[in-house]
Amino acid sequence: MSTDNRHVDSDRIEKAVLEILNAVGEDVNREGLKDTPKRVAKMYAELLGGHHQDPEENLRVFTEEYDEVVLLRDIPFYSVCEHHIMPFIGKAHVAYLPNGKVLGLSKIARIFDCFARRLQVQERLTSQVADFFMEKLKPQGVVVVVEASHSCMTIRGAKKANAVMVTSALRGIFKSDPKSRAEVLSLIRG
Repeated sequence: MSTDNRHVDSDRIEKAVLEILNAVGEDVNREGLKDTPKRVAKMYAELLGGHHQDPEENLRVFTEEYDEVVLLRDIPFYSVCEHHIMPFIGKAHVAYLPNGKVLGLSKIARIFDCFARRLQVQERLTSQVADFFMEKLKPQGVVVVVEASHSCMTIRGAKKANAVMVTSALRGIFKSDPKSRAEVLSLIRG
């Protein structure tokens, strides 16, 4: 995904980073920090680019009479926790049961990234993706499972380095039918 800097006020970010560096007692003129404010502004444009992307631009829906589970497993992603503005990194699994329409395979990952590249909490991210697929694809059901390590917990605060948070969102038949739910969760586990 390309970085779209049109929606980012790089000058404001650079000034804020300079203020933070000064506030923690750094010499902002030393060689290693001279370009840091620019690098940070560029980083935020990349990490939070999903705020300015419409996930619908990635919808490529095809008519197909396929009535079995479609699963894209182990989608690597990163997002930024809105509570501490620190990254969380993990993998997502997105499954749906078509209702006469299927989605281009790479589009599943691209849609997930549109939502992940925003200030987020994992619970909201998981639900947003599931709701988007239900609304736009109108499948019989959707499951989104997200597994992530949150740096706000692994390197600060509780400092639990190996902790992984798992969230799930089940919609349609996967929420109402235990047998269908068990099948798709078994596929996700591999």
